[in-house]
Amino acid sequence: MATDARAKFQNPEFRPDFHADLTVSTHDGLHFWQFMIAGSIAGCVEHMAMFPVDTVKTRMQAIGSCPVKSVTVRHALKSILQSEGPSALYRGIGAMGLGAGPAHAVYFSVYETCKKKFSEGSPSNAAAHAASGVCATVASDAVFTPMDMVKQRLQLGNSGYKGVWDCVKRVMSEEGFGAFYASYRTTVLMNAPFTAVHFTTYEAAKRGLLEVSPESVDDERLVVHATAGAAAGALAAAVTTPLDVVKTQLQCQGVCGCDRFKSGSIGDVIKTIVKKDGYRGLMRGWIPRMLFHAPAAAICWSTYEAGKSFFQDFNQQKDIGTVT
Repeated sequence: MATDARAKFQNPEFRPDFHADLTVSTHDGLHFWQFMIAGSIAGCVEHMAMFPVDTVKTRMQAIGSCPVKSVTVRHALKSILQSEGPSALYRGIGAMGLGAGPAHAVYFSVYETCKKKFSEGSPSNAAAHAASGVCATVASDAVFTPMDMVKQRLQLGNSGYKGVWDCVKRVMSEEGFGAFYASYRTTVLMNAPFTAVHFTTYEAAKRGLLEVSPESVDDERLVVHATAGAAAGALAAAVTTPLDVVKTQLQCQGVCGCDRFKSGSIGDVIKTIVKKDGYRGLMRGWIPRMLFHAPAAAICWSTYEAGKSFFQDFNQQKDIGTVT
């Protein structure tokens, strides 16, 4: 017996399998921190690439009293370029960079964690995808809302703020800490259905596209993620535009001549918008919003899935190195 044991350990091809019981729990072959990094990179790339479109949307949604009076994308863009120059399209991008990275790290890591728990091994569980998306947006909006408020104020022309930190200091001293979260309730109420529609549509579209040509999944994976992401982003953006208008009004109140609301109630803001502009006022900026979210979602999901693939390959190579 002892001789047999010595023979096994002297055999150079013998590898004891003791490491199997020490494997850390993963989902999709990734650890929690890897989801965070992939999500953070995806969020930054998405928002930086589409920032000029977001600026046009913000101007259009805040036109009640602000300088940009046109309601079409072409006229709003022309007005910004003629009066302020191309650099105006990137005002506030620093605030976006500070908020998007951490927020998307939270967003995707919470989503993947909840999806693993809620789906119970069923990849086609639409309810699990929707519920996971809602949990992810509640957590990420708590991180992103303050910088989003700063970003939107800087995007308005003649806002009077010199930069990100000047805006933060002045808002804190003049309006208090609560001003950074004035739109949080509206943001969650908007992003909860947005995310539910977005993730459900994305997972369904991705699964459907992969089933069309399963033999070429590896070659077309990037196209699949981009197409599914674009469809999900466009649909979710169109459905939630009215609440996005309300959010913009709350975050930009008192700036650049925009209305200031006493209560911050969603109902009061909606009544004010409808009274001044009619119900069409609730759909201001829906075209640039869709033009933003369709390619933005395609960029975000493609980057995120590419990040996941990188870490999956990294983990496999690491496991192979550990075994050998």
